[in-house]
Amino acid sequence: MSDRAAWIELAHGIEPADGAAARLLASVGPDRAVDLIRSGRSGLRHGEGIAARMSGVTAEQAEDRAHAAGTRIVTRVDRDWPTQLDALGAMVPMALWVMGAASLRLLALRSVAVVGARASSPYGEELARSWSADLAAEGWTIVSGAAFGVDAAAHRGALAAGGVTMALLAGGVDVPYPRAHAALLGAIADQGLVVSEVPLGEPVRRQRFLSRNRLIAALGRATLVVEAAERSGTAATAHQAAALLRPVLAVPGPVTAPTSVGCHRLIQEGTAMLATGLPDVMAALDLDAGSGRGADAHGPTGSGEVRRRDHLDATSRRVLDSMPARRWATAAELVRASGLAPADMLAAAARLAVDGWLVEGPNGWRRVREPAA
Repeated sequence: MSDRAAWIELAHGIEPADGAAARLLASVGPDRAVDLIRSGRSGLRHGEGIAARMSGVTAEQAEDRAHAAGTRIVTRVDRDWPTQLDALGAMVPMALWVMGAASLRLLALRSVAVVGARASSPYGEELARSWSADLAAEGWTIVSGAAFGVDAAAHRGALAAGGVTMALLAGGVDVPYPRAHAALLGAIADQGLVVSEVPLGEPVRRQRFLSRNRLIAALGRATLVVEAAERSGTAATAHQAAALLRPVLAVPGPVTAPTSVGCHRLIQEGTAMLATGLPDVMAALDLDAGSGRGADAHGPTGSGEVRRRDHLDATSRRVLDSMPARRWATAAELVRASGLAPADMLAAAARLAVDGWLVEGPNGWRRVREPAA
């Protein structure tokens, strides 16, 4: 069984963000994990239930079903995988179901998470709509959860500006939730993407909203919290983004408004920066994109690059070292030069492109003279 097929089958059985299953996958790999789970030898507490969910499911059947539903499956080993999700470590999703024609990886390269309260105020909805429209007009993808309130306003703002937006769902992409947003989700799929880590037909569940929030936090280059109650999924998304070292911004509001308590708390505790206008958001995005530049960034052979190379994983360094100095390299050339499996090479090249070390083009990849941080 290929790793791709294994990831698809595992995604049908394992609940998102299952820590015990993640440790098993990290220790034995996806192919072996499928065998252990199906044979009842995984050692997982809920192994029997996971096996039951996987019974009768094959990757080929899942692919056929996705195609029939007008969707596609993107796994960790595919070129369209958004590599910023890898920052989730063991909690990286196994596969993503995607509805929409756009490239998931390319849309995620310039993405901003805009999140907020479901029971939002007119003030919060107007800010979410207008700021998202302006960000979308500047070429940023707006990422949110398609919920009532701020989420829906953010999506609608991006759509109205003719930009792109991405909705992360807690159920299957073919199960509109909330149902009242079926038309909105259809418009998002037409102009952007609807994404979920659970298979087609799966209902939303309380825990899945919490696990879905980690994807929103990981996909966004920055997270903007427009309104939030003190204890809410929105505040949890902000803390997850901060844990991933992504910029978090929060919009202030009236001190008497329950929907502003969470924002004020995030600012007060230092989790979020104060956002009083779109320039604050753009400054945070520039800071994220350019962090590490300046006095220590001396070009491809300077001490700045040496320090940044130290933070690359071993596979990425191996691919980077295999790159020719002044010409494009094809995938076949890099596989031969690096000695890596094609899937590992492609995943590493994609990470290096996202981080600014490589540029991807129709003929493969080329080394960037002054890599980004």
